[in-house]
Amino acid sequence: MIKVNFDPKVDVERATKILKEIAKDKMGGWFSLPKKYDMGELVRIKEAAKKIQDESEILVCIGIGGSYLGHRAIIEALRPKSSVKIVFAGNSLSRRELDHALRMVGDHDFSVNVISKSGTTLEPAVAFGAFKKKLIEKYGEEEAYQRIYATTDRKQGALHDEAVACGYTRFVVPDNIGGRYSVLTAVGMLPLAVARVDIDKLLEGAADAASESAETAVKYGFMRHELGSKGYDTEVFASFEPSTMYFNEWLKQLFGESEGKDKQGVWPAAVVYSTDLHSLGQFMQDGRRDLWETIIDYPTDEMNAKVVQAVKIAHLQGGIPVLTITPSSFDERGFGELIYFFELACAVSAKLFGVNPFDQPGVEAYKNELNKLINV
Repeated sequence: MIKVNFDPKVDVERATKILKEIAKDKMGGWFSLPKKYDMGELVRIKEAAKKIQDESEILVCIGIGGSYLGHRAIIEALRPKSSVKIVFAGNSLSRRELDHALRMVGDHDFSVNVISKSGTTLEPAVAFGAFKKKLIEKYGEEEAYQRIYATTDRKQGALHDEAVACGYTRFVVPDNIGGRYSVLTAVGMLPLAVARVDIDKLLEGAADAASESAETAVKYGFMRHELGSKGYDTEVFASFEPSTMYFNEWLKQLFGESEGKDKQGVWPAAVVYSTDLHSLGQFMQDGRRDLWETIIDYPTDEMNAKVVQAVKIAHLQGGIPVLTITPSSFDERGFGELIYFFELACAVSAKLFGVNPFDQPGVEAYKNELNKLINV
């Protein structure tokens, strides 16, 4: 169960209305997902993961944004022991990074999980083209296609059509769950299972949060809105475990894409202490007072616990509001709790700011301009 150190005033009538809106939203499928998971899909995910583990040394996960950050965050944090190394690609347009990923694969046996609802997002499309070519050169076309796992739209799109034509193993990006809310779908669950993350415990943790921590998540949403309305326009997510850096990145996407609309929302930033106390620590202690700090207090070792305590005291004395969110454990169950908790809190917070938590119209602006420049 998630524990917190704050108790804002919650308008119960408004909160109830918001929760009903989220549950009924056409993109609110994640809301009930932990309790209504498609167990047949889960079996298929585990079977595919076993096949990949049996025949590959490397799984190349190709995706960007919500098709990448969530599962990478959990893998990086938990560092599970697996015979298969996960290599991430397709999350930038840097040729240097793509060449580096290709070199990492080298002559190893490998498979590819390409994750894209449309199949036309430029970054993963470029990377997929390069790794598909490498697969064909190494194994021949027939076996290469058996090593490609496409997580994409159920019925349509460029990647869907290619997967059907070539016989790739397919998994579905649900129509009613957007990318940044999709960690617990096949988007995240296949690579997590390959990495030997216990996906059953991950789902159990999310289900526990849906049952036991939903009220607390609503309080956090109201607390964020209260602080934002008082002029605190930056939230700094602070963790004390270096391996959780990518979880911070997932939080930045979740809140940034969900709230940053119509000139509304709170800017999400992140730090990892104690490292960043020796770089951003000065600003946090004595800089502008238009920010607050949300500490994710993972159960940790004694020394780190003392650092957490010292930071809370110092920053409160420095005039920063400090919120603390504590998961029950630093394992699959604990991260399942956090995923659902933050998804719900984010949706509530965005609704309080008066924006749609589930679209991202601003993301298309740079894509349109880029397509003009490269004549797509």
